[in-house]
Amino acid sequence: MGKRDDLIAKYADDLRNKCGMDPDMDLLTKVTIGCGPAIYNDDASTVAASQDSELETVKSNFLIKKLGLSDGPELMEGINAVIETYGRSERNKYRAVVYYMLTKHFGKEAIYG
Repeated sequence: MGKRDDLIAKYADDLRNKCGMDPDMDLLTKVTIGCGPAIYNDDASTVAASQDSELETVKSNFLIKKLGLSDGPELMEGINAVIETYGRSERNKYRAVVYYMLTKHFGKEAIYG
């Protein structure tokens, strides 16, 4: 197994153990690949949920640009719902896990079809 496979396994563990979800491994793999090299960088691989600027970046770069959603209050509500599910106090919120949950939350799995 390569480094990416190890990370995907770690993300799946987070989804099971911290988020109470049974991950769709195919979708999780595609979302992880979609994150590109960011998954290998300690800072870029996580989402700083306490920073408004970071959440705005997730909203504009992922939800609007990648998933093609229209801007509106429901986007930030979705982000906050995902952060709550992951656990606000959880220190390492992995970007791939957050993006996976947002993809599921907004029903945009077809983007990765």
